[in-house]
Amino acid sequence: MPMADTTVQRRMSVPLTAFVAGAVVALLVGVFGRLHDPTLSGTTTLGYPTVLAMKTVVSTAIAVLVVFQIATALWMYGKLGIRSPSWLGTAHRASGATALVLTIFVTYHCLWSLGLEVVGTLPNGHVVTPRAMVHGLLGCAVVGTIVVKVVAVRSKRAPGWLLPVAGGLLFSLLVLAILTSAVWYVGEKGWPSQAG
Repeated sequence: MPMADTTVQRRMSVPLTAFVAGAVVALLVGVFGRLHDPTLSGTTTLGYPTVLAMKTVVSTAIAVLVVFQIATALWMYGKLGIRSPSWLGTAHRASGATALVLTIFVTYHCLWSLGLEVVGTLPNGHVVTPRAMVHGLLGCAVVGTIVVKVVAVRSKRAPGWLLPVAGGLLFSLLVLAILTSAVWYVGEKGWPSQAG
């Protein structure tokens, strides 16, 4: 019986380490967001009129990529009932890497230009809504979950359930973050057009 307990503990060490590391990273990102004085210095709009407009467009691209990620993962693991082509794994990894880079790009712009505020009125008169606060907390959770997903993908000792759990969690958090930002923005202001 002690041998079985040791095996279970060893198998659980990777997921526990991954989730603890992810939680610490999410917390540190949140603390940075609260302490940092938001500024537009050091940001880009990629030709859009505002940082928010640019983040809406890039977040929409992320949404397309994460839907592709889920679809290709299901296809590769035989959940769609059709055989996957040989190129699918490469396409899945490339789209995942692209989504990761774009998510980090958007996260930087969120934290740097907006920070993480609680509901209320800031000294400059800006009102922080519950939606904005929830979006900020979701963004911190996304960054922490990226850590968990990277560990799940890279660890050879991770149990088989960790990768789909981490991927599903990351997908869910990204969708919620996009719903509380890009979808909200388009609903309020329409699709952003580039500055002329």
